Amino acid sequence: MAQDAGWGGGPYGGAPHGGGPFHGGAQGPGGGWHGGWAAPPKPGVIPLAPLRISDMLSGAFSTLGRYWKPLIGMALTLFGAATLVMILALVVAASAVATQWDELTSPGSPDAAQLVPLGVAFGVLMVLGMITYLLASAVVQAAVPVVLQEAVLGRPIRFGEVWKRAWARVWSIIGTVFLTGLIMIVPLALFLAGFAGLMIYAISLGDEDGMVPLIVVGLIGALLIGPFAVWLWVRFSLAPTVVVFEHQRPVAALRRSAQLVRGTWWRVFGVGLLAYVLASMIGYLIQMPFQMVGMVPGLFEPEDMGADPTGGELIALFGGLLLLSFLSQLIAQLFTAIFPPLVVGLLYVDLRMRSENLGPVLAEAAGATLPEQYGPPPAHV
Repeated sequence: MAQDAGWGGGPYGGAPHGGGPFHGGAQGPGGGWHGGWAAPPKPGVIPLAPLRISDMLSGAFSTLGRYWKPLIGMALTLFGAATLVMILALVVAASAVATQWDELTSPGSPDAAQLVPLGVAFGVLMVLGMITYLLASAVVQAAVPVVLQEAVLGRPIRFGEVWKRAWARVWSIIGTVFLTGLIMIVPLALFLAGFAGLMIYAISLGDEDGMVPLIVVGLIGALLIGPFAVWLWVRFSLAPTVVVFEHQRPVAALRRSAQLVRGTWWRVFGVGLLAYVLASMIGYLIQMPFQMVGMVPGLFEPEDMGADPTGGELIALFGGLLLLSFLSQLIAQLFTAIFPPLVVGLLYVDLRMRSENLGPVLAEAAGATLPEQYGPPPAHV
């Protein structure tokens, strides 16, 4: 199959979901598993057959190893640019309040008028940081499935192609993440609003004895809303991958994710949780050396700083620590932003190979020959 035909208007799709190698495939007799067992083809980072958890994890690490240039390069470029914007904004904010820093840090309560520039600078910094990191995260979240599409088929991909295809899906990614968060937050917000209303009503009546039952009801409600929010998160967790793999819009991606997760909720929950826990642990291990460096006495302290440092000396001290913190978080984020989406993307492929017999379609797209017969698949973890 020619590559252009495979990646035309909808990569990783075909009837009924599009026209590329990952969109569907006809269901073979007996689901593709019958007769004597033969090893499935493995043109890329995973075998083209239903995957074990170990296959997904090893496939994610293999993708990081083989495609580290576009993956790390994309994440480093975007998060590095976002961090640079934050540092520049921090410098501007510090400059805006530098003339009043000694008054703000002097003993006694500062004048309220002196706090206004600090509040404005902090607010602008927070908004700018949220926007830049949101956009950077969205592009990285779109770039990871783009690379994974080629990694599964064993094809190379260049940085420019990753950027082009990821940027084309970034707004749908943002819309999908926003809708998912909204769906999860709405039940919680309604519950909190109702609970607050009951509390206010009880207080207005002066019914102190009725407060205890309300608090108990609130705790029970929180315990029920929490699992429901997790259930929704798992149900729609494949939506960002669907946006890229199937070129779906946000609402359609949420529906498609719910369809794929149906009947396999616990498996999706377990694999996704494992991916995020591993990423968090490795990210913490990456940050530990930087934290230890920041604790070295005198490393960022000016040599002539006395017991009563000036505002400029404090800015230099905290600026160095903040820069080190930014650097450590950037390096850790390169891994934590890439690894979980890789595992979730491979889980998406696994679910489609299980439910839609996707293996033969992938094998054809990769130019590999699928054995005529599969025996019973290996025991899945």
